[in-house]
Amino acid sequence: MSIEKELFRAGPYADFFSQGVRVGDSLYLAGQVGMTELGEIPTDLPTQVEVAYQNIAAVLAQFGATMDNIVDETFFVTDMSDCMGQVPAIFAIREAAYGKKPEVAQTLIGVAALVDPKLNVEIKVIAKI
Repeated sequence: MSIEKELFRAGPYADFFSQGVRVGDSLYLAGQVGMTELGEIPTDLPTQVEVAYQNIAAVLAQFGATMDNIVDETFFVTDMSDCMGQVPAIFAIREAAYGKKPEVAQTLIGVAALVDPKLNVEIKVIAKI
């Protein structure tokens, strides 16, 4: 039995993976990093978080969804102590991205590395529409 899927592919690796997949009323977004469309990577974690949320919002928009549709989010960070030391700034950016205090399940995972050594964060979300 096959499942009907709607995929959104963009960026330099569009031939290899999708930015998001819709199955029924669920959206599964690939992890979004703090890299701009031009390939620029800010050096500080809070700015990378802000860019990652902008990327998330852009992918959601391709499916007619918004940040309000997110039900689950997972942060992958390369430096847990840097992240924990910047929680107030990160949560302020997070709240601004959602436009309110997010009503989502959240998981924080420390990882050894991401796809580019300059990246410090990747955020993966699941949304319902």
